[in-house]
Amino acid sequence: MAVSWKSWLANEGVKHLCLLIWLSLNVLLFWKTFLLYNQGPEYYYIHQMLGVSETGVTWCVHVAAHLVNALNFSVNYSENFLELNAARYQNEDPRKLLFTTVPGLTGVCMVVVLFLMVTASTYAIRVSNYDIFWYTHNLFFVFYMLLLLHVSGGMLKYQTNLDTHPPGCISLNQTPSQGVSFQDYVSEHVHGSSERFSKLQDHNQKTLVKICLEEPKFQAHFPQTWIWISGPLCLYCAERLYRCLRSNKPVTIISVISHPSDVMELRMVKENFKARPGQYIILHCPSVSALENHPFTLTMCPTETKATFGVHFKVVGDWTERFRDLLLPPSSQDSEILPFIQSRNYPKVYVDGPFGSPFEESLNYEVSFCVAGGIGATPFASILNTLLDDWKPYKLRRLYFIWVCRDIQSFQWFADLLCMLHNKFWQENRPDYVNIQLYLSQTDGLQKIIGEKYHTLNSRLFIGRPRWRLLFDEIAKCNRGKTVGVFCCGPSSISKTLHNLSNQYNSYGTKFEYNKESFS
Repeated sequence: MAVSWKSWLANEGVKHLCLLIWLSLNVLLFWKTFLLYNQGPEYYYIHQMLGVSETGVTWCVHVAAHLVNALNFSVNYSENFLELNAARYQNEDPRKLLFTTVPGLTGVCMVVVLFLMVTASTYAIRVSNYDIFWYTHNLFFVFYMLLLLHVSGGMLKYQTNLDTHPPGCISLNQTPSQGVSFQDYVSEHVHGSSERFSKLQDHNQKTLVKICLEEPKFQAHFPQTWIWISGPLCLYCAERLYRCLRSNKPVTIISVISHPSDVMELRMVKENFKARPGQYIILHCPSVSALENHPFTLTMCPTETKATFGVHFKVVGDWTERFRDLLLPPSSQDSEILPFIQSRNYPKVYVDGPFGSPFEESLNYEVSFCVAGGIGATPFASILNTLLDDWKPYKLRRLYFIWVCRDIQSFQWFADLLCMLHNKFWQENRPDYVNIQLYLSQTDGLQKIIGEKYHTLNSRLFIGRPRWRLLFDEIAKCNRGKTVGVFCCGPSSISKTLHNLSNQYNSYGTKFEYNKESFS
């Protein structure tokens, strides 16, 4: 079966290969830089002063190495090489180098910024207070500005006149007898341990020292960090400008529907807006937050016959609560008649997107196995809506849709859509095109979806949790020798189980390719 490049990139084996290549490149760069600082003759004297601490390249090692460097610059202050010293005098307080120099102060600030970004990116903080994550994550721009300043201080210098002053050579005004060895001369005249020098330069005791024609000259490296980050930053700024221009006009809100279990549906139209099933958009409402915005999967995509598109979102945080209060008047929030459609003057809402996701590929498999947990059904809603309009242009010929919810009311979010889709394929004599299974994971007894029109769904409602292994075996048996795309949007426990089962061998020659989208 031909697989698109997006599906190829979503393959776990390809991801592991890319990760291995990336790690190998980092190790190669680390080793190359280590050898340069450790054995390069131009760094002979700086290595004498700092030792091996400067060879750190990775971030944690890099920070620790600079702390050691600050101490070594102070302790190993040399009157012979004033130009090379970062300290101003012997045993200067290393803290002054950290907080009174451009490289030191910017380095400390970068560590603080990176610490805030990493800690605020943890799952616990993202879930409990998304605002903290959002605002601290945008400190990356401050980090890059500090990085550009950090390398402009010229703290580390290299020797420029290696031809006229070979490292460790004897000055003409202090030339000893020609038979004096390098190690004896260093031991007598040069500050530091002769044992350290012998490891760097002279492993042969019979090697004679070269004569210096002039004093060593040192120069700071020309800053090169901008070469590596200016390109990506320019691309990022260009993309942000494009997105700003693309989303500068507010959308027209057609309707707001309140569904059971604190789920809202927002239907909109926007001029020249096009999207594919499985994609998502970013909503921004200035009345809720001037800077904060959130991504939502499209549950309805515009088509050639209708321009309406929509999203479903669950009210679970402060942003969605404020957004819900602006969309619907407070008096209607506790209404027992659901869904409730309210017409009113809505706040301005801006849409950025659409953006791609792995679920776009679900229509490009001949067989797709889609699993949703709770509100995780939203990525599949636009796909089901697309099949309801016209399924013939797509490669998909069989869809397994498994939806797991905790309460019976949650199934009403897309109950009408599922019923219409089932009826459509029965009328077209394709009853096997869509296989729908609904699982109610928490219940005190037998329950049904309220409404006579939902009889079709009630016959496909199961109490308890899916038996995943049996489902995989059944799908493999019914689709021998085919490649099945597995798509999951739900809790990590379900995702992990599906991932493991997708990688297991089956005796029917069926291959499962796993794809995933996370809640957070």
